[in-house]
Amino acid sequence: MELPSRSEIEGLADELRLGIGPGDLDVYHAAATGLLGSWEVVESLYDAEVAPTAPERAWSEPAENPLGAWYVTTELTGRPDGPLSGRRVAVKDNVAVAGVPMMNGSETVRGFVPKVDATVVTRLLDAGATITGKSVCEDLCFSGASHTAKTGPIRNPWDLDRTSGGSSSGSAALVAAGEVDLAIGGDQGGSIRIPASFCGVVGHKPTFGLVPYTGAFPIEQTIDHLGPIAPTVAGAAAMLTVLAGADGQDPRQPAGVTGVDYVAALEQLDRGVRIGVVAEGFDQANSDPGVNAVVRRAVESLTAAGHVAEEVPIPWHKHGAAIWDVISVEGATWQMVQGNAYGLNWKGTYDPDQMAFYGRQWRRDPSAFSETVKLVALGGTYALRNGYGAGYAKARNLERVLAAAYDTALATYDVLVMPTLPITASLIPPPDAPVEEIIGRALEMVSNTAPFDVTGHPACSIPAGLSGGLPVGLMVVGRKDDDAGVLAAAHAFERTLGTFTAPQYQKEFSA
Repeated sequence: MELPSRSEIEGLADELRLGIGPGDLDVYHAAATGLLGSWEVVESLYDAEVAPTAPERAWSEPAENPLGAWYVTTELTGRPDGPLSGRRVAVKDNVAVAGVPMMNGSETVRGFVPKVDATVVTRLLDAGATITGKSVCEDLCFSGASHTAKTGPIRNPWDLDRTSGGSSSGSAALVAAGEVDLAIGGDQGGSIRIPASFCGVVGHKPTFGLVPYTGAFPIEQTIDHLGPIAPTVAGAAAMLTVLAGADGQDPRQPAGVTGVDYVAALEQLDRGVRIGVVAEGFDQANSDPGVNAVVRRAVESLTAAGHVAEEVPIPWHKHGAAIWDVISVEGATWQMVQGNAYGLNWKGTYDPDQMAFYGRQWRRDPSAFSETVKLVALGGTYALRNGYGAGYAKARNLERVLAAAYDTALATYDVLVMPTLPITASLIPPPDAPVEEIIGRALEMVSNTAPFDVTGHPACSIPAGLSGGLPVGLMVVGRKDDDAGVLAAAHAFERTLGTFTAPQYQKEFSA
């Protein structure tokens, strides 16, 4: 970093309206120059003591990519044995794989190559998994549909004209199509559960902080989650067993947080599950009667199988999306946009290379942001300038009330269920679609999923059935830190409801 000239200090003083008189400018210039010398010291120390070097790893452009779901392909192996030995895994492209390009779906990140593996990548390799590539995700992960990635839309293997869901769009599509055994997803508003529901697979958003986020591109620190996407609950449990636990680098994690053997826990149910069927989950503004009917029939099947289900009203559930709006928009504007993804003021491991690369890149051309990120930047900047963060603070404080509403119901029931999404997979907007369609399709489905990113409760989407030939998800929500209980219940439900195999996709489409 070059030291500032006197005229630059004068310009900053005027811009910040600091009221520094001409006679004092020389003093401030000398003091600021001396102070900023510490940045040179830190730069030198970092390069000598801490700066990593990226390993050389082979990667390639995908030879075949009919779903548009691969960003790059690899063949990275760790241990020759382990609990995930032989499993092929796709890593969402907001998660760092050292020496392999990361784009995060966005022109503002294109060209960046991480130097250090994310903690979850290290754990997968240590468990014997084979990382077969980076799966395309939505532009900066701010879309619940699969049309915002700058590499092109990701297509649902059930119908190539329809969204696979986002933002972990490629991860779910590849699992559903059988191109990988497992995948890493990320979830800030439903981005594991949304594509899992649309593609007919299992997606588990863990309790907030259970899985370290270290090395993944952040959106907003209080809602960032990573978790598994798999064909079955057992697959998700096997992956979560490997991923869970503190890494000592992520401030989202409580000290000493640990996981359990989630696979072993699947078989520990010794009675029927007490199910609270959340009434408001069926009563969203865009709830599809066909989706509701599939989930109602699924609950009836679970009751016939020996589980106990009762309708439970949780009026606060319908406030959850508004609370999430404020937190995600103001928080992402402050952290992901203005704070160059990582933000400041927390202890843990940062990626200064990524911060500098992305920070420079988006400021060169902010018009490269997707329509959804532009909306976030506009709404968040306006709110922050006029409310000074008070709106965010109020929403964050309301989290306790929202969480308590779910906790009250969970004191009576083992799990809560509702449709994962109010709709089935919608059509991918055409390339020349108007902005209102691009934004509307991206955010139309989050009303049931987003509240649990705010509160941090574990939530798992499993297939409930088909509506109009398209998958419908059943969301299973449990007590905080009881991911084992959620997965055990989901596994029991899966035995009754079954799993899906996506149809062979032969349909031709034009780019």
